[in-house]
Amino acid sequence: MPELLDAAVPPPSPTGPTDLAGLTPEELSALVVELGGKAFQGRQVFRWIHRKGVTDFSAMTDVPKSVRARLAEVAVISTPDIVRKDTSSDGTTKLLLRLGDGRQIEAVFIPDTPSQTFCISTQVGCAMKCGFCLTGTMGLTRHLTAGEIAGQVRVLAKELGFLDTPFNIVVMGMGEPLHNYDATMKALRMVGSEDGLHVSPRRVTLSTVGVVPGLEKLAQEAYMPNLAISLHATTEAQRDELVPINRKYSLAQLMAACRSFPLKKRSRITFEYVMLAGVNDTIEDARRLVRLLNGLKAKVNLLPLNEAAGIPYTRPSDDQVDAFAQVLANAHITVSVRKSRGRDIRAACGQLAVEKVAI
Repeated sequence: MPELLDAAVPPPSPTGPTDLAGLTPEELSALVVELGGKAFQGRQVFRWIHRKGVTDFSAMTDVPKSVRARLAEVAVISTPDIVRKDTSSDGTTKLLLRLGDGRQIEAVFIPDTPSQTFCISTQVGCAMKCGFCLTGTMGLTRHLTAGEIAGQVRVLAKELGFLDTPFNIVVMGMGEPLHNYDATMKALRMVGSEDGLHVSPRRVTLSTVGVVPGLEKLAQEAYMPNLAISLHATTEAQRDELVPINRKYSLAQLMAACRSFPLKKRSRITFEYVMLAGVNDTIEDARRLVRLLNGLKAKVNLLPLNEAAGIPYTRPSDDQVDAFAQVLANAHITVSVRKSRGRDIRAACGQLAVEKVAI
């Protein structure tokens, strides 16, 4: 199914001033040296942007005025604008963000999970077309840049008061992270930089529907986030229907990539399984899932469907979910049933979507 991956639209080509928001500390240092400054001053600028959330050159008081003046002449620091902020009855907060070209994305803050968690997006829309996901109905407008991905973290941290407080990141918002591999991983390395917010990879979870070449690349990364696989089915035919990328990278290929994925001590791969009434929620489905995960260091998150207009599936009963979970537990697989957060503001898993914006 090549059209799924060939539909990628790159972000706008950079024109005009250099955007510092998408530069690593090393790249920013090289730019400052080119402008007549010293390398360490580039790292100072990076710290102001990413650790302190400051984008006004005049406020970067430990950077020489001459360097600030040159940067102001040739560079900008783009930051997603907050269009709207909605807070759920359970404390979940969803931010609608406007990018530099007017496109819009959503990012979510999920409190008390038990850690504080930011859910960020990697694309405007998504090309994967999973049948139960509202984001997939948007199609793919374009990839986000590394600066736009890391910018969501900056905005959330500053807006919600987390610049000096630890938090987790889940790359589970709009888009398929491994479909926008280079920008996603560059952004995570920026977020993880000691000169920035210094978020440990242990605090980051990347979720993928199974872009196998991206998984194989991820296995070689020095900054390696926790891995979550959006599985949702236990047979090839079932997954072909629910997760169309399976027609390009099969369930067998995906599971082989998972089995060869390097895991640190005490680490496990999380398998996410959206439960759809009468489709993939039977006891036989649960037994097949046990067999599929045999021998893997794995845990399973069951996600009863978050129903939405335009999604042709329904949520299974609590009894059916419990029975499914019990089969996994009896097989000594760690299993949890994820409580939906932010459903009343359409911030729950699979519910992120924005209206088309005329540009």
